[in-house]
Amino acid sequence: MRRSVKIFWRLVLIGFASFVLILLLANWGVFGKMPSIEDLENPSASIASEVIADDGTVMGKYYLEDRTNVEFHNISKHIVSALIATEDERFYSHSGIDGRSLARAVVNLGKEGGASTISQQLALNLFTGNRARNPVSRGMQKLKEWIIAIKLERNFTKDEILALYLNTVPFGDNVYGIRNASRTFFQKDPDVINIEEAAVLVGMLKGSTLYNPRVNPKLALDRRNTVLEQMVRNKFLTDQEAQKLKLKPIALNYKKMDENAGLAPYFRMVLGQEMKKWCKEHKKPNGDNYDLYRDGLKIYTTLNPRMQLYAEEAVSKHISYMQKILNSQSNIKNGSVWKGREDVLNKAMKDSDRWKNLKKDGLSDEEIKKTFSKKVPMKIFAWNNKRETDTTMTPMDSIKYHRQMLQAGFMVMDPISGEIKAWVGGIDFKNFKFDHVNPNTRRQVGSTIKPLLYGLAVEEAGFTPNTTVVDVQQSFGSYGQVPATGASCTGRSMPMSSALAQSRNCASAYIMKQLGNNSNDGPRRFVEFLQKTNMQAKVDAYPSIALGSCEISLYEMMQAYSMFPGRGFNSKPLMIARIEDKNGNVLENFLPAQRKEIISEVTAYTIALMMQGVIKNGTGRRMASYGINGEVAGKTGTTNDNSDAWFMGYTPQLLAGAWVGCDDRFIRFNSTNVGQGSSAALPIWAYFFSKAYDDKTLGIDREAKFSKPEVMSNDIIFDYLNNIRGYQPGAEGEDMGNGSSEDYLIPQEGAMEIGAESEIPVEKAKPGGKPADNPLVPKVDAQKPPSATQAPAEEEDNLSRREKRRLRREQERKEKENNNQQNQQPPKAVMPRRD
Repeated sequence: MRRSVKIFWRLVLIGFASFVLILLLANWGVFGKMPSIEDLENPSASIASEVIADDGTVMGKYYLEDRTNVEFHNISKHIVSALIATEDERFYSHSGIDGRSLARAVVNLGKEGGASTISQQLALNLFTGNRARNPVSRGMQKLKEWIIAIKLERNFTKDEILALYLNTVPFGDNVYGIRNASRTFFQKDPDVINIEEAAVLVGMLKGSTLYNPRVNPKLALDRRNTVLEQMVRNKFLTDQEAQKLKLKPIALNYKKMDENAGLAPYFRMVLGQEMKKWCKEHKKPNGDNYDLYRDGLKIYTTLNPRMQLYAEEAVSKHISYMQKILNSQSNIKNGSVWKGREDVLNKAMKDSDRWKNLKKDGLSDEEIKKTFSKKVPMKIFAWNNKRETDTTMTPMDSIKYHRQMLQAGFMVMDPISGEIKAWVGGIDFKNFKFDHVNPNTRRQVGSTIKPLLYGLAVEEAGFTPNTTVVDVQQSFGSYGQVPATGASCTGRSMPMSSALAQSRNCASAYIMKQLGNNSNDGPRRFVEFLQKTNMQAKVDAYPSIALGSCEISLYEMMQAYSMFPGRGFNSKPLMIARIEDKNGNVLENFLPAQRKEIISEVTAYTIALMMQGVIKNGTGRRMASYGINGEVAGKTGTTNDNSDAWFMGYTPQLLAGAWVGCDDRFIRFNSTNVGQGSSAALPIWAYFFSKAYDDKTLGIDREAKFSKPEVMSNDIIFDYLNNIRGYQPGAEGEDMGNGSSEDYLIPQEGAMEIGAESEIPVEKAKPGGKPADNPLVPKVDAQKPPSATQAPAEEEDNLSRREKRRLRREQERKEKENNNQQNQQPPKAVMPRRD
């Protein structure tokens, strides 16, 4: 043998041995960590956490990568066919590495397509990170992909590999996985995607931005048609079918679920903050804290989608009407409301994105200020179904325009269970992120504090609805007179029930004074009572709190009021029913809610009866004009200068509260007739309950009655108008105005129906792992027998994951052998091509 031949074979053997050694070293992790068997059997990717309503509707998500996993049997066969035809034509015949494709890629230096199989691409997505740019690094990365691909093939069935791959690939717009892509681009689940839609989605895998149908519709259409040609080439379609499909445009139905989209965005914002706290306090089995944005948690909430839409519609209908009235007010029309408020405008200007961006560009303060006086095209909030309109105005005028918008907060809850059913934190989350239901958002509560004061008087001071109170200004020694002026006092005596119905301020001050011997004993006693209701707001013990001068959030007021329909028990508002991990294992159950007895059942019933008097004979009698009948208890509230309008009301089944006002308190209605709680806030409550009553699926009964305690043998008889016949309720707050006839132009068309800000998404939560008992989601029929091809659940659960996969691979092998026997002349294999 010639020396040259020996040298040649020696080099070949050395090269082969070196290659094998490199493979072994790579497998052992010398060139970088390799996944363990456990990692391969439990591949992980960042999974979005889902927020789920009480009927199973997915309300929204928290994510870094918008990804939700789906099992193979929930993926359309058209998606699978398009993927195999385009990415890996011999997927079902190789074991992770396609030798023919590899040879072609080497011979042609990759000019006619690469050699990466779906298994190798999955290895890249899950374990080896982003594709390296350096040729040496990329070569080492490729070796790792081969090794991992073979291991994946040994540990997973072909169908499982396809599902894993489709769950990890990016589709653009920060959307990951076939399930989210199907829902984002076509508003469909992946099991109902048709052929042309499948071709669009698979086509995006070559370039998620380049072939994104939202960004580049023409390129996306061309790419879709290329995928259809590949499907013809691989006999998944006939040429006639493909030609017909190519003539169709892309029927895009794009809607991405982000913080602005989805159901109840204000609720989800607060929920997200609560979940971050929960994650810091709870650890996974491996000792790490849960990650809201990566761990695929399923957060089952108490929110009801239909009630949420009714609540948003009620707010939109009334506030859009009231905004027209405010806009017609003279100081709003001529801009004089901003006189002397330059500091507010300057702060708003410097807090704006425009100011910050121009500052980054190096402009001086004076140069930036000039830009705020130049008209530019822009989108602004508007009361229409799109919640926006195009216009041209100066940025400064835009600031004034948006700050003059009336805001609202509205919350609905079950007073017994504490479950929050609806949460509307403002008029439009996209434009106004500030949440007016949030526990940390506090405003003066006005006369809505009075039922709490009266409840204390009945519970601890022996008052009854017919106890005589005096509507006279009261002196609290060094703490001064309450109210500050006696202008609103009638000077008359009346039953306590009448004082509440007519919202008499001086009578409330009288009741406060009766709660203590010294000047400030009553206020201190009242503050202690409020703290018992779990009120977190700092309420100072001043006598004026009898009139609602304290600042409390709507959320806190809802909890405090829950004791009245709750038969004396206070219920903490509950957002979350339970939390599950990505596999469906229950991590924490929050039901039932925390309940605490604050007052007796008799006191609760007594206050409920007196508050019905508010609706029938007092400041809330406007309720009748909205067709709300049955047993309704409520209380209006109005603060000084009409800055805040409130209405708190409940039936035996639901408690709801509404607040209305502007974020800048100097922007307000000049007339109490328009700006008081019965005009500005009560209608929201009425509009909501009208729709809730009409929706029979909610089970809200118009005929429901407050339960009379068994210990009460006699009915309470109220003499609401004794000693004050002919008297009509006046202003609840002090220093009220009535404006002038020039201030207002009442809209003639009345309140208009404007759609809710939210939409009920089409998707429902997909349970993972073993189903858990969920009181908010209908249970699956447990009596349905398994099919003949399906092993009983108990037997399957006793098998290990590896054993299950072995059985599935064995079944696939038998099916493949059967298919080979049936197809005696299989079609000639076609060389794969990556398009």
